[in-house]
Amino acid sequence: MKTRKRAERARTIFQRLHQAYPDVRCALDHADAYQLLVATILSAQCTDARVNMVTPAFVRFPTPEHLAQADRAEVEELIRSTGFFRNKARSLVGMAQALVAEHRGEVPRSMEELRVLPGVGRKTANVILGTAFGINEGITVDTHVTRLSRLLGLTRHDDPVRIEQDLMPLFPRDHWALLSHLLITHGRQVCIARRPLCGECPVFALC
Repeated sequence: MKTRKRAERARTIFQRLHQAYPDVRCALDHADAYQLLVATILSAQCTDARVNMVTPAFVRFPTPEHLAQADRAEVEELIRSTGFFRNKARSLVGMAQALVAEHRGEVPRSMEELRVLPGVGRKTANVILGTAFGINEGITVDTHVTRLSRLLGLTRHDDPVRIEQDLMPLFPRDHWALLSHLLITHGRQVCIARRPLCGECPVFALC
C-alpha cells in the first residue's frame, strides 16, 4: 500500500475509533507517575484488571523512598497474583532505589532516563511519558496494538519496534499516546482475538 493511501487510511481509522471511544483513558488506575510506573511494571504478562486489584496494596509504599526500603519478600507476597512476582518485585524495588539515588525520588521525563530503570523497557517508558506527562516520544505497542495494526493494514511486522516505526509517520505526534489507548480499548471491547464482534466494529470496512 502506498504511503499516501496508508496515511489516509490511518486518519480514517483514528477518527472512527475516537468517535467510538471519546472518553478513552489508560486502563491502569493511578494518581501520579510513580503509581503508573509501578502498575505498568506489574502489567507485564498480566491483565490490567488484575493489576488494578493489586495496586491498592501499595498504599504501604506511597513514595519511591518507601518502596526503596521495602522488604522484597513482602513485595513478592503483595504482587504474587500478577505472575512472575519474584522478577517483578526485584524490578520494583530496584526501580524505586534508582529513583531515590539518581532522580531525587522523582520519575524522570525522558526516554533515555526511564529505559535504564530496572523493569522498564521502551513500551513501559512510552506509557509513562505519554500518559503521565503528555510527552509523545513514541507509540506504546502491546499485543492489542500489534494485532490490530496488522489487521488494519498499518504494518506487516510482528516486532514491536518495527510496528512503532511504521505507525509513527502515519499519525500526528500529539495523537500517539491516544492512538495506543484507542487500539487497546477496541481490542478489548470489540475486536476480541478469539471472538471478534465484527458487526459492532466501526472500522470493520477497513479490516
